[in-house]
Amino acid sequence: MKSTILMILGFIFFSMPVFALNTTHTQENAPSIIANLQSRWAIANYELTGEKQREAFQQLILDAEAATSAQAHEAGIWVWAGIIKSTFAGLKGGLGALKYARAAKSDLEQAIKIDGNVLQGSAYTSLGTLYYKVPGWPISFGDNAKAEELLIKAIAINPEGIDSNFFYAQYLLGEKQFHKAEQYLLKAQNAQPRPQRPLADQGRQAEVAALLAELQKKYPL
Repeated sequence: MKSTILMILGFIFFSMPVFALNTTHTQENAPSIIANLQSRWAIANYELTGEKQREAFQQLILDAEAATSAQAHEAGIWVWAGIIKSTFAGLKGGLGALKYARAAKSDLEQAIKIDGNVLQGSAYTSLGTLYYKVPGWPISFGDNAKAEELLIKAIAINPEGIDSNFFYAQYLLGEKQFHKAEQYLLKAQNAQPRPQRPLADQGRQAEVAALLAELQKKYPL
């Protein structure tokens, strides 16, 4: 079941032509940088494939790193740097993905250090998912107990959110807690739309529906 989920969903929580962030990040406010990264991630994650998708993510990584360098005090930018790198790790796959997973972990930990509540606890959601998906010691830092601890923190901060509920449900499925997973998937399915993120919501709801259908087909409750 866990391998099927990973094949379907990849890592977390990405052409249009890749429009790079303005190189003068210090002249931009954090919300505009975050909105830019969010929208380009959604396009790359849900609309692009193949080499165009890889190129879009590689550019996003460069832009996110430039943004965190210029505005190192902004927790939300660190969150999105981590999300972008973790998604690219899932896209890349294999041992070559681990350096991106480790870089994502570092970014998300920095976001939590600054403000763990930023973006409705998204750093906890993304970091918890990383801990669940990467291999454990000695290959990497994977740790299911740590994953659950972080995902529960995310739920506490954003109990009705689509991402917090979806990724916790995904974890629960891997742990064969099918009934509990279904409850969280249904909460994700009923989450309020995010007006500024329609493409991300559309893509995530498709993932929620697919996982819920798979659960109900293979493990009827």
